[in-house]
Amino acid sequence: MDFDFSPYFEKYEELVAVAEDAFNRIKKDYPECVKCELGCADCCHALFDLTLIEALYVNHKFKAAFEGEQRETMLERANQSDRKTYKIKKRAGKMMKEGSTDEEILEKIAAESVRCALLNEENLCDLYDFRPITCRLYGVPTAIGGKGHTCGLSAFSPGESYPTANLDRIQTALTALSNALVADLKSKYLTLGEMLVPLSRALLTDYDETYLGLKLEDAGKKDGTESKNE
Repeated sequence: MDFDFSPYFEKYEELVAVAEDAFNRIKKDYPECVKCELGCADCCHALFDLTLIEALYVNHKFKAAFEGEQRETMLERANQSDRKTYKIKKRAGKMMKEGSTDEEILEKIAAESVRCALLNEENLCDLYDFRPITCRLYGVPTAIGGKGHTCGLSAFSPGESYPTANLDRIQTALTALSNALVADLKSKYLTLGEMLVPLSRALLTDYDETYLGLKLEDAGKKDGTESKNE
């Protein structure tokens, strides 16, 4: 596809750097509370979704890093994770129809566990340097919808006040960047920038012209043909 994603990836990496700085500051100030260490994979079983820009970025880095049998093995793991995630989301949708509150649904989802397709047999991330922002902030206090969250393995005390990473603010920035990308692509799918997918789906998806909703005449120009209006 004849489109340069690199300017958007660079802007995404700026957001990654902000998240990394936030994590490192909290870890420096509260080293006894942050329990992240090599081989700890608690966050690698949590359910969360990616915005379009982050899904594209992870997909790009994954394809650049792996090929052949290794890639196929990881895609099979992604398939297994995706099927389990789909079932969990389906149950969440049923709860919503039955009148459960957002908080009840979120608590139910938080109790579920799905092994990340990037987690290898040594409990290490195969794409660690390019992992999503949520993974980078998992071990420190975060705020989602005005409610605080933290890793269950950490030593942050409930009810105490700590510096907190605002995931809502980061999510807003990621969505804005995704929408800017969609506008630049001139996609026919106007709400594509609002899309959220699990990491497993980001690995499995082929983000080609058809998926991204490029107009047929634009696709024709890219492969050297001309579209004709009937």
